[in-house]
Amino acid sequence: MASVIEERLHELGYSIPEVAAPVAAYVPALRDGNYVSTSGQLPFVNGELPLTGKVGHGEGLVSAEQAEELARLCALNALAAVRGVLGSLDKITQVVKVTAFVASDPSFTGQPAVANGASMFLGRVFGDLGIHVRSAVGVAVLPLDAPVEIEFTFRVEG
Repeated sequence: MASVIEERLHELGYSIPEVAAPVAAYVPALRDGNYVSTSGQLPFVNGELPLTGKVGHGEGLVSAEQAEELARLCALNALAAVRGVLGSLDKITQVVKVTAFVASDPSFTGQPAVANGASMFLGRVFGDLGIHVRSAVGVAVLPLDAPVEIEFTFRVEG
């Protein structure tokens, strides 16, 4: 039987990608009791970053709108990592926490809008189960010069 969550993703025009390979010594996701936490998820598409650099306004910078889409990709990659641990996304009972890191130009203060890319995506996928707490943080640089990296915590069936 197909996963209800994966069917909803398909209706929204998305499919779960392969789990992104770690770029260092860690695992993509780990279960601890009734919670699954992900490592920081980069916006990989087929193993590549579609954009690199700082987020901001101006020439040579990743726009806030582009970064918002990258945040959606981070969330999709997180779901792949969680499915890899649980076998089914239908075991998720709540999105608990989203922590977004945005590689920001010094004048950029729109980190919450970037993080909305992941938050709103999870709301569309999970409905009320997608309501979560969140932090959105501007940083100087991220691994591989990624514009966005996001960590997630999910509550899951026991």
